[in-house]
Amino acid sequence: MDRRDFLKCSLSGCSLCLLPGISAAGNFFAGSSPSAASLSRVEARYYRKLPDREIRCDLCPRFCQLGDKERGFCGVRENQDGRYYTLVYGQVASLNVDPIEKKPFFHFLPGSEAFSLATAGCNLSCRFCQNWEISQMRPEQVKSVSLPPEDLVASCERYDCPVIAYTYTEPVVFFEYMYDSSLLARKKGIRNVVVTAGYINPDPLADLLRVVEAVKVDLKAFNQNFYSEYVRGELQPVLQTIKQIARSGTWLEIVYLVIPTLNDNPSEIRDMCRYLRSEIGPDYPVHFSRFHPMYLVKNLPPTPVSTLEKLREVALAEGLHHVYVGNVPGHPGENTYCPKCGKLIIERYGYVIRKKEMSGNKCRYCGQVIAGVWS
Repeated sequence: MDRRDFLKCSLSGCSLCLLPGISAAGNFFAGSSPSAASLSRVEARYYRKLPDREIRCDLCPRFCQLGDKERGFCGVRENQDGRYYTLVYGQVASLNVDPIEKKPFFHFLPGSEAFSLATAGCNLSCRFCQNWEISQMRPEQVKSVSLPPEDLVASCERYDCPVIAYTYTEPVVFFEYMYDSSLLARKKGIRNVVVTAGYINPDPLADLLRVVEAVKVDLKAFNQNFYSEYVRGELQPVLQTIKQIARSGTWLEIVYLVIPTLNDNPSEIRDMCRYLRSEIGPDYPVHFSRFHPMYLVKNLPPTPVSTLEKLREVALAEGLHHVYVGNVPGHPGENTYCPKCGKLIIERYGYVIRKKEMSGNKCRYCGQVIAGVWS
């Protein structure tokens, strides 16, 4: 199977051979039965030792304090006799080649393919999770394959992908694997992007931002009640993450999944957009994405397209330059428009780019610089 056939098969969701001896259905592996023997035992970073063989994890805002043989909230990091270990280093549970627009990144190497992967685990518990089959499971419950950083980068080169995407679940919980892989990939000229909920502490985030080129943050809502009830997390650390990424110079995009009646209040969205414009400026893209019933939230309908359109209008009225409608293929809100002259400069249909009217990083019509990473 050549690369063109691989991509065609991958995007159609059929079973395919991603690596020698490994098959996958959609994004999830069909081989490699899970077992305790397949868990990694690589010492974790960002933890401190406490008396009586206890430890405190400093990777994310939960600060899990654990006794011997206990695991953190994420389920993939374990205290073993006073040392903290990641159990999923190189243990890939999902692997595919995706268009970069699927992440979604609209202003980062548009039209590129991203070698995309995940391990089991997550440090949040969203009731509407799309990948709950691997994010909300222990690593022993998920089929996986060993793919250490050097093999990951070699596989990315084999399929001629310019980008590795750490995605599907929550990359924060496989931080060590992501960091080491990114460091190695950069030496090979491969870019690294992270798709995350942004639930990470400032020090590990600062280290990560030195080795990756772009981060997409899922901002779940702009009120703490939603985070408490539907995410089991805190809003403020996510806002801090967004500000820290923007100030670092790493490319940033934000996705807001609009769930009917739960986080679609236009007044709240207006406050959120004002906050973003004030704190990080108007140029980072915001994607308002359509919700479909999933996991534990099946009693609500898909988001009306009219709701997405209204929220997009709110965001544009508040001065954000690049606001998108997501999960509605063919909608004009998928396109990129020049913030100065208003001309359509990138036309999309779903994950496919139909037309691009840019000269380098500038609008071809008026010469306006368009924020992003274009080459």
